[in-house]
Amino acid sequence: GSLRCDVNISVNRQGEPAGTRCEVKNLNSVKNIQVAITSEAFRHIGLLTSGQGVKQETRGFDEDKAETYLLRNKEDAPDYRYMPDPNIPPLLLTEAYIEKIRSSMPELPNATRKRLLAQGLSVQDTDVLMTADAGREVGIDGIFGQGGVITYFDAVSEGRDPKIVVNWIVQVLFGQLAARNQTFAENPITIAQLGSLIDMVQSGVITGSSGKLILRLMLDTPSSKTPEQLAKEHSLIALDKGDSSMKVWCREVVESNPEVADAIRAGNVNIVNKLVGRVMKKSRGTADALSVRNLLLEIITAKGP
Repeated sequence: GSLRCDVNISVNRQGEPAGTRCEVKNLNSVKNIQVAITSEAFRHIGLLTSGQGVKQETRGFDEDKAETYLLRNKEDAPDYRYMPDPNIPPLLLTEAYIEKIRSSMPELPNATRKRLLAQGLSVQDTDVLMTADAGREVGIDGIFGQGGVITYFDAVSEGRDPKIVVNWIVQVLFGQLAARNQTFAENPITIAQLGSLIDMVQSGVITGSSGKLILRLMLDTPSSKTPEQLAKEHSLIALDKGDSSMKVWCREVVESNPEVADAIRAGNVNIVNKLVGRVMKKSRGTADALSVRNLLLEIITAKGP
């Protein structure tokens, strides 16, 4: 294919009315567009700074000289063959009608961005939501289709911390969808399901690890089951701090890793995280990591060398 386009250029000082427009015809590449705009803008500036006026013209572009040249003058609208059509009456729009249209419009992108940032979302998370939302289908007369990311986020974050919600959507849900080569339009997790899942994690009913596992289950096998039902079916309800199973797992891990236990007793407390990970694996993510860490340190220090 080939490119053919026209550009219109005018210049004005900041705060002053728009300048006189000149049209450059039949540009055939992006590079020529850039050069033509720059050349014509500097021509206008040169005329204005020397006290001359800019005439409304149609101009061509000389690629070899990298400058525009006059094709024809166009002083007034009649030169463009503009003329009234007697079959088309004047279009009169009242302020009331304009306001009615304005009030029925969806939230504009700048307003959406400002609102999201005001809720405490980072610029990066806001950009991710806005970019994903830009993929919504737009129907007849510009009406947005259902299921946009922003609408989903707004509904899930109602009554919840928006920063926690956006983390689940951007970091967890989007990541899992991408791993499955799916778009947000294919997301089977309902607003109620994700909201309930977040509530369970925040209240400690399940751990964050179990929450992510349940989300994967809901993506792998979409259904109307609630996160609570899935947590019970897969034994993912978080263990109490004093649960006997957690104590057994901690003792088993300490006994099977005596060299790590000795290092901890010698003062290298940070490597306890190695043992925490092994206990978490035994618990299938149902144990609270901080409780496991404290219990491991208690067992190790109480046992002694």
